[in-house]
Amino acid sequence: VQILLKLWRNGFSLDDGELRSYSDPTNAQFLESVKRGEIPMELQRLVHGGQVNLDMEDHQEQEYVKPRLRFKAFSGEGQKLGSLTPEIVSTPSSPEEEEKSILNAPVLIDDSMPATKIQIRLADGSRLIQRFNQTHRIKHIRDFIIQSRPAFATTDFVLVTTFPNKELTDESLTLQEADILNTVILQQLK
Repeated sequence: VQILLKLWRNGFSLDDGELRSYSDPTNAQFLESVKRGEIPMELQRLVHGGQVNLDMEDHQEQEYVKPRLRFKAFSGEGQKLGSLTPEIVSTPSSPEEEEKSILNAPVLIDDSMPATKIQIRLADGSRLIQRFNQTHRIKHIRDFIIQSRPAFATTDFVLVTTFPNKELTDESLTLQEADILNTVILQQLK
């Protein structure tokens, strides 16, 4: 941890913190530790036994002036709330990728029957797009996922529609009966 100790005429400050008076016994003890070349207990607790690099600046000719606060952008990690949709980390698919996913795992299409395209967002963040006949069953979507991504063969998952979210529990329904023509289906791990 890098810490900057600034010595002022009327006290000292750590980094850009508040002024700490020389007359306060706790602060005097802090400075005494620094003069002996030791790491003050306060800093040892702060870094939990890690390494501290203490730099000093001498401003004893000046009175302490509270520094203006600088804008610091949020640097934490974000979390989505209330969404069943997995975060998509892949880039939008190009027509070439779409064709590749259609060729990945063969689904027999009867060109004389009406067809539909289903986009499947997988739990790992990737997606597949596949043509099906409207008479294919939800079970065929599950089989297509397992053929395309064999790692999911031993994984327990459910298929869910996007808004409004509805789990597709009856896998014997046709895509038309389930009312999922030209839609996005989400794979969710159990």
